[in-house]
Amino acid sequence: MKKFLLLSLVVALISSCSQTKEVSYQQKNNAKFTTYWQQHIDYSMYIDMNVNTYQYKGTQKAVYTNNSPDELNKVYYHLYFNAFQPGSQMDVRSLNIKDPDRRVRDRISKLQPNEIGYIKVNSLKQNGTAVTYETVGTILEVTLNKPIKSGESVTLDMIFDAQVPEQIRRSGRNNKEGVALSMAQWYPKMAEYDVEGWHTPPYIAREFHGVWGNFDVKISIDRNYVLGGTGYLQNPQEIGHGYENKMKPLNVPDTDKLTWHFKAPNVHDFMWAADPDFNHDILKMPIGINLHFLYKKDLEAEYLRNWKDLQSPTAELMAYFSKHIGKYPYKQYSVIQGGDGGMEYAMSTLITGKRKFGSLFGVTAHEMAHTWFQFLLATNESKHPWMDEGFTSYISSKASYEIMKRGDKNPNAGPYRGYNYLVKNNIEEPLSTHADRYNTNAAYSTGSYGKGSMFLSQLEYIIGEENTAAGLKKYFEDFSFKHPTPNDVKRSMEKVSGIHLDWYLNEWTQTVHTIDYGIKSVDGNKVTLERIGQMPMPIDLEVTYTDGSSESFNIPLRMMRGNKPTSATILEDWAWANPIYSFTTAKNIKAVEIDKSKLMADIDLDNNQYNVD
Repeated sequence: MKKFLLLSLVVALISSCSQTKEVSYQQKNNAKFTTYWQQHIDYSMYIDMNVNTYQYKGTQKAVYTNNSPDELNKVYYHLYFNAFQPGSQMDVRSLNIKDPDRRVRDRISKLQPNEIGYIKVNSLKQNGTAVTYETVGTILEVTLNKPIKSGESVTLDMIFDAQVPEQIRRSGRNNKEGVALSMAQWYPKMAEYDVEGWHTPPYIAREFHGVWGNFDVKISIDRNYVLGGTGYLQNPQEIGHGYENKMKPLNVPDTDKLTWHFKAPNVHDFMWAADPDFNHDILKMPIGINLHFLYKKDLEAEYLRNWKDLQSPTAELMAYFSKHIGKYPYKQYSVIQGGDGGMEYAMSTLITGKRKFGSLFGVTAHEMAHTWFQFLLATNESKHPWMDEGFTSYISSKASYEIMKRGDKNPNAGPYRGYNYLVKNNIEEPLSTHADRYNTNAAYSTGSYGKGSMFLSQLEYIIGEENTAAGLKKYFEDFSFKHPTPNDVKRSMEKVSGIHLDWYLNEWTQTVHTIDYGIKSVDGNKVTLERIGQMPMPIDLEVTYTDGSSESFNIPLRMMRGNKPTSATILEDWAWANPIYSFTTAKNIKAVEIDKSKLMADIDLDNNQYNVD
């Protein structure tokens, strides 16, 4: 009897231990599936700029924290300026693509040694010990002395030389409007490592992905130059130039240079611009945000007036985006003349300044909106350019229409025309295409900006305008200061609306399936519809009866597992595999129209209306 009891206790103990191990294993793996992580970096940099040769010497200390579950044997840096050399991948791509960017064309191939860009790393140490590294185009490949373990931080000290290229794309010196220095992508920048691994695409004129962190930057430059850009100036009393009541610098040795000291908390890039002839205006918003405007003093009177007139509407833009997406988290934002068009950066933008007011305001609206859509919601622009360019286009158009009082027409109607052009000319490519690998620049830009914008405007059609607006706020709430993916924005919209959207994300972004619905026939009070295109959608219908009255109907798509909020009569859902759908009404019909809102991207509107003879 005692043996039996003892045996029972042993079996129970073994069973208990087994269950404990199983629960522990499940909990551990569940944590893997629900825990988000991202890397972190703190940069401390000093550069000494020679404004005569456009060369500078730099030091960089980067404290890099490995928050991944992986052990890292290598790290990689981007050396973007190396793209501006004859024979670079950016040069070769521009020489071979069917429709090269007019700003690039063959210009890189013609650069002379004193006009090219470069970043040359002279030394690199890991925790004080030299490491092995190799420069391969625009990427620095670093073999570490010791792996960086999960949860561990490492200090990387670098000394480098660089030369600012002629202004060709985004960065450079002496742009077409005479701005001396547009300093974007100017420093060795740590590549991002995430759940997908390292992101090390060569720089071929597209956009960026970076590690969240803090920047402490000191720039020594000719004392006559005025600087602006990312971060908060730490020593305005030493600098003057409008940062401290335009007073003469205090307590500074009488040398040819001043050192500007900036700090930028919780950002993933750092841009600055400089010119000896910058005007510097500051508009202080009641909500505690200072808007800085830097532009050339020698602009024609019309353009100077436009830069003055821009300032109040820019404050309205800041308020609009904060209200409709999420609160701007920094205390300043700078709009700076420079670059080659318009390009967003941390807490700032570079835009060309010789524009009519409508253009100046429009590009400012677009670039400021990028603060939310890619900067705060830091998607991988190389892999998902439609998420930053498209969402930015969508919300900036809405803001512009409201602020400029342009009426109640659809502010995002333009992208539909561009999309139809792609389809009709058979040059559309899936939005899942890597930004560098589109066959044409037209397919990239029209797809990323236009079709990306339509992702949201069509959601207004699918889940409703209010749900789409609430979904954007939910997306910001859940993923600001992170690196969201396409699935993340889909899930935010699903959580708000209760509607399943996996089918929509797949069809619209990963295929080139088109939408085409038609009214096949109307017989008395019976309507028969047909799906001609491959992409399914829910259907809104307006029916006009022979007695002059009208009624709205909504046919949900069965895969949605629900329908948008609507006052329309809800009909039985449509299973996507069925090409034909019929329903009857209570009265005889005079006319039928599919989607009066024109928010559905139907490629053939001719079959969307039917009038009974």
